[in-house]
Amino acid sequence: MTTVLQTDGNEPTVITSVLVANRGEIACRVFRTCKDMGIATVAVYSDPDADAPHVRAADAAVPLPGSSSAQTYLRGDLVIAAALSAGADAIHPGYGFLSENAEFAQAVINAGLTWIGPPPAAITAMGSKINAKELMSAAGVPVLGDIDPDSVTPDDLPLLIKASAGGGGRGMRIVRDVSELADQVSGAKREAESAFGDPTIFCEPYVERGHHIEVQVMADQHGAIWAVGERECSIQRRHQKVVEEAPSPLVESLGGNLRERLFDAARKAVAAIGYTGAGTVEFLADGQGRFYFLETNTRLQVEHPVTEETTGLDLVEWQLRVAMGEHLDSETPVTTGHSIEVRLYAEDPSADWQPQSGTVHRFAIDTRPGIRVDSGITDGSEITTFYDPMLAKVIGTAPTRTRAARLLAAALADARLHGPVTNRDMLVNTLRSKEFLSGDTDTGFIDEVGLDVLGASVADAGDRRLAAIAATLSDSAEQRLRATVLGDLPSGWRNLASGYSTRRFLPGIAQASPTEDAGQLEVRYRHSRHRVELPDDATISITSTTSSEVTAEVDGVRRTLSVNRYGTSVFVDWPGKSVVLSDVPRFVDPSSVQRPGSLLAPMPGAVIRVAVAEGDRVAAGQPLLWLEAMKMEHTIAAPSDGVVATLSVAPGQQLAVGEVLAVIVGEDTEESASSEN
Repeated sequence: MTTVLQTDGNEPTVITSVLVANRGEIACRVFRTCKDMGIATVAVYSDPDADAPHVRAADAAVPLPGSSSAQTYLRGDLVIAAALSAGADAIHPGYGFLSENAEFAQAVINAGLTWIGPPPAAITAMGSKINAKELMSAAGVPVLGDIDPDSVTPDDLPLLIKASAGGGGRGMRIVRDVSELADQVSGAKREAESAFGDPTIFCEPYVERGHHIEVQVMADQHGAIWAVGERECSIQRRHQKVVEEAPSPLVESLGGNLRERLFDAARKAVAAIGYTGAGTVEFLADGQGRFYFLETNTRLQVEHPVTEETTGLDLVEWQLRVAMGEHLDSETPVTTGHSIEVRLYAEDPSADWQPQSGTVHRFAIDTRPGIRVDSGITDGSEITTFYDPMLAKVIGTAPTRTRAARLLAAALADARLHGPVTNRDMLVNTLRSKEFLSGDTDTGFIDEVGLDVLGASVADAGDRRLAAIAATLSDSAEQRLRATVLGDLPSGWRNLASGYSTRRFLPGIAQASPTEDAGQLEVRYRHSRHRVELPDDATISITSTTSSEVTAEVDGVRRTLSVNRYGTSVFVDWPGKSVVLSDVPRFVDPSSVQRPGSLLAPMPGAVIRVAVAEGDRVAAGQPLLWLEAMKMEHTIAAPSDGVVATLSVAPGQQLAVGEVLAVIVGEDTEESASSEN
């Protein structure tokens, strides 16, 4: 089966206007190629995305009323109606949402629009990972066996639960103990239903230290198939890719005919289902070069830029050209150089990868030669709880892998990211680690190297100290700018020498009431006639100070630090370093002090399940409730043994970060309170 053309005979389909049934960076990415090809663009948007960059990038935009994915981007009927009302003649699905929904693809075709993707039958064949594995086995592609969740024994462990209808780590769980199976299956089904509208899951053997290798394919309507290089995507957290690169370090190291065997298996996979357009055939390989089919993604992949950068192709352009009936070139493009992509997320690796939300005040990554940034974020963008927390894909390309890694690490370290906590430092540490540079990048990479190492701050204690001094002095300069009397005098100036002025900060994003003493940075300073005195920092001298920039010499080395303040959060940047501080208030508002034992929401999200009631005794680590945030399910556990004195939430309740979920008190405390009453 081939992609349905919208004209009779052999005349090519003409696409004049494309609606992208997606949001964020992939919508912006498709629009960019459409504009290069002279094709008009149409965006759709939910209520939270009304002023998003992808909306502003399009020639026209149509609202999808609502906030959640289920109300908006997963409503195929509304998307098709939007395309017809805006005069689009084709729909590009991007990735995620409806991109692998065969019913939606057929509905697009039935509406008289061109579907920029594979035939619905091919999506159906690969849409169920269970059926896909059977098809691939019949086509001679090596596969891993399936395990029935209802008949799992200890001999089957460890095993991997996967969502049949989608990817991206949603609905994916590792099970190492049979006693955990029922809860993990239930959780996986809920995540799969939320993300893909289909709760079907399956199990397969879990390969502990495998390599995630995938082959980019492109097939036209006339039987030609390209296998356009392979990518390695083994560095993952929560089964979601974090670092992707082309070519694969494993394939490069093993040599021999492994690459051709992978390409041959990928071509067999797409030929078996009559595939057209762009797609990816994913394999799990071991260190000896044996590999097994995982799935076929019947869409463009998040990591497609590394293939584009090493082949010179525009894969979106070829998606459009294939949809219009064009032939692929007779020669498959060749790969040169090396390209690495990292996914920059609003998340906190040190807090179990908790997603973050809030305003991105500044987003600036220098697109120096060899650096590409694909993003749907600009200054002022809001990261909400409704969608994936990826801020950008940052890609570094160079003649060699080592140079690409160093170039990319430097671009990330120099970036100015003012807003929610990100995984930037973890990415920089990964790219600079000896394990990564050696090519040792299997799926156990993060656990093997250690999150304590990879997640450590790039800035050390000395950097934080310098940043606190810069924040103090820039604020002092800002106060003088705002002064209405004697504004030309230095802050705190006296005719006679007096005591030092003092400022205090805590590392990290400002909280509601940052009064903890641990890690507090205190800066004492005084402006004298000719210099700034820093009695606790003898090796630091200040050259110049403005409200936004401080130049300091540390042991004779001069550096200029940029200072930006948003409320009580202060972001201090200089080449290769970035430090976030929060002001410590001189006086604490009593109303902001939480009751002892309060368990606070670590992220914004919706309560989907509560497992306890007031008065229940709980043990440390016991699950209390579950939150859904950014399409993932998160378990909130008891921090200690005790009694649930207060339960403040119920299923369906929407929470902001820092809201009180429950109050857990020790049994002695509870008994004491009861006797007093």
